[in-house]
Amino acid sequence: MLDRESTFADPTIVKLLQTRFIPVAIDQAYQRRQKDNEGRFYQKIANQGPRKIGRGTTQGLYTADASGMLLAFTNNRGAQRVQRMLQTALQKHQPVKVAAITKGSPDARYNPQPPKGGLVVRVTSKILSGYEEPENEFRRIFQTSLGRDNLWIRADEHTTLARGQLPKSLLKRLARYHLVDNTRGEPTMWRENEIEKLEGKITNGQLRATVQLKTAKGDRGYDTQIFGKIETKNGKITRLDLVAKGQFWGEGAYTRNAPKGKFPLAIAFTLADGKDTADTIPPQGSRGWVQGYIQ
Repeated sequence: MLDRESTFADPTIVKLLQTRFIPVAIDQAYQRRQKDNEGRFYQKIANQGPRKIGRGTTQGLYTADASGMLLAFTNNRGAQRVQRMLQTALQKHQPVKVAAITKGSPDARYNPQPPKGGLVVRVTSKILSGYEEPENEFRRIFQTSLGRDNLWIRADEHTTLARGQLPKSLLKRLARYHLVDNTRGEPTMWRENEIEKLEGKITNGQLRATVQLKTAKGDRGYDTQIFGKIETKNGKITRLDLVAKGQFWGEGAYTRNAPKGKFPLAIAFTLADGKDTADTIPPQGSRGWVQGYIQ
């Protein structure tokens, strides 16, 4: 969500991407490991840049032609730098005819699918206040950004919810992997032993829950209440709208520069309708171990 307000809010970049390029957004943590045709094509491109496969992250913005030849690369969000990168790619590009890449068999480990008969729930987080005055525009963007993720619900949990009961497994998954501050980067997920309180129930379609999370050192935590409404029809969930709001404190390895002390963090959950391409993206907490996430 940060890039939407910085790099991809620049009208020149947007126009170039709409008219001169085919934009593709991926999770390089998957593609750099995938043992299939899609993964090999990405790996070919990345290995021509400064960040080689097998040496950690290959994060960045790449431009390549249809043959997989790297034209330009940057790992900077600054609009001017990205504009220069795109212009460099256009200057280098020489149209070539290449055979289409066959789809082949996807690497199942890195192509997880939502549980059959289950639900996908959109998750959006925002820090409501607490930041000091930003010293520059980029820091302002960080401070006002939203976090976004998807929550997966199993088929058996869907059935239980539709009966008006709250599965403990679902509440625990929601707490560990989605009650996080992901507004400035990739969050640190909660461990099971960091759950200090986890209580909730559904009464007449109204969900209420209390969750308290804290690290052993006490340097990161979240005390929150969850309220929401669930509606069903013919044994299926037709509406799920929840809001968690409470006091968060601390930061993770990749979510630096949080507000000092305790600050209000709100997290909204709403049933996905499948119309947004992002609805198919696996939950952040499932990366590399879907079975551990969904258990």
